Amino acid sequence: MTTTSIRPAQCGEPAVTRRSRPGRPGNPLSAFAGFPRPIWIVFAGTVVNRIGFLVGPFLVFFLGSRGIPSSQTPYVLGALGAGNLVGPAVGGWLADRGSRKLTMLTGLLGTAAAQGALFAAPNVATMALAAIMLSATATMVSPAASATLADSVGPARRREAFALIGWAVNIGTAVAGVLGGYLAAHGYWMLFAIDAGTSLGYAVIVAVLLPGNASQEADAIPEAEPVAAAASEDSSSSSSTSSTSSTSSSGYGVVLRDRLVRKLLPLLGIQLFIYSLTESALPLAIRTDGLSPSVMGLVAVVNAGLIVALQPVATTVLARFPRTPVYLVASTLIALGIALTGIAHSPAMYAATVVVWSLGEVAVGGIPGALIADLAPADARGRYQGAFSWTWGVARFLALTAGTTVYTLVGPAFLWWSALGAGAAAIIGIAALGPAMDHRSAGRS
Repeated sequence: MTTTSIRPAQCGEPAVTRRSRPGRPGNPLSAFAGFPRPIWIVFAGTVVNRIGFLVGPFLVFFLGSRGIPSSQTPYVLGALGAGNLVGPAVGGWLADRGSRKLTMLTGLLGTAAAQGALFAAPNVATMALAAIMLSATATMVSPAASATLADSVGPARRREAFALIGWAVNIGTAVAGVLGGYLAAHGYWMLFAIDAGTSLGYAVIVAVLLPGNASQEADAIPEAEPVAAAASEDSSSSSSTSSTSSTSSSGYGVVLRDRLVRKLLPLLGIQLFIYSLTESALPLAIRTDGLSPSVMGLVAVVNAGLIVALQPVATTVLARFPRTPVYLVASTLIALGIALTGIAHSPAMYAATVVVWSLGEVAVGGIPGALIADLAPADARGRYQGAFSWTWGVARFLALTAGTTVYTLVGPAFLWWSALGAGAAAIIGIAALGPAMDHRSAGRS
């Protein structure tokens, strides 16, 4: 695409970023007031798309209905996880080198096609290929969408912008949770049809409403000096500074040369791995205790319900406090709540642990995505978000494979205690990086 780029100046950026932080007590949505149009377009598309998040939770049951034995199910699930290692990297690169809009459309149309291919696949091999295509195309969308958010608002409001999209994800997920069980009982084809339909719906929203944009290189011109200054702070030599400021020269080299981000991403990856245990090890724990699948449904309802109800209020209130301390406290709640799964053995106890880590998730809001956006040069936002999404994909893949392996072969107690220890170590590491991250972000403001 070569149409006008989504730049802050075109979205009313000065008026928005200079405004005092929203927080009128009588309006729980005041944190989300005044956002430019592209952010609300991504919000609407995300809600529509996540309503169709139906196939994933029921994929194991669908495979069983097609006569796939349990021994071959991991091939399809592993392929689904493997796509997460490809899509974010491709999506981030395309978002910077081409167009945010075109990247999103490619991912969404590819997702719809992959849904049909997976449903029609005749055997395990073709199902695995379709599963890789499904997760790869679906995860292409996030880096481009996140870069669009970063383009549309300045650092002062990115935290709230990313929190808004997180809220959209949970609104859609809550609706999907209600629909999924009912639709699955009436035919798995309905799950695939709605999943594909919502991807196409998001694509229509993007195609019709989202302004097109070309490469973001022009946006980087005002930031060239801050980028070099920030890079020199994190580099041990002048040559490193020079290579970091030349952001558009090659793929993901700009991210790999950024010492601060190289330190931060593995720490975030540890936290994302711990959070992803709620998708893999938590269901195993519920099954080990002899509880019915409805308890897992209860967990999903409690989690999504709390976030939908509390996210706007929490974002409004917590926006008044410094970002790093809020993130550290919230991360502590998440690690502690997930580790407490190890002592839960009844529906009430599981629900209580979910409340703890859900409150942490509410408090985290959009902080990680906003932080990555603040650390990125303007012409590399897509690749920085792609690297973050790839880190999340790796964490999910490891949780689905290594996490469940440790749970079954070593024991649940070891997994949950290890998660708590790793979470504490990651929190300490991020706290140590806090001053450098704040300094870099201040240079971008």
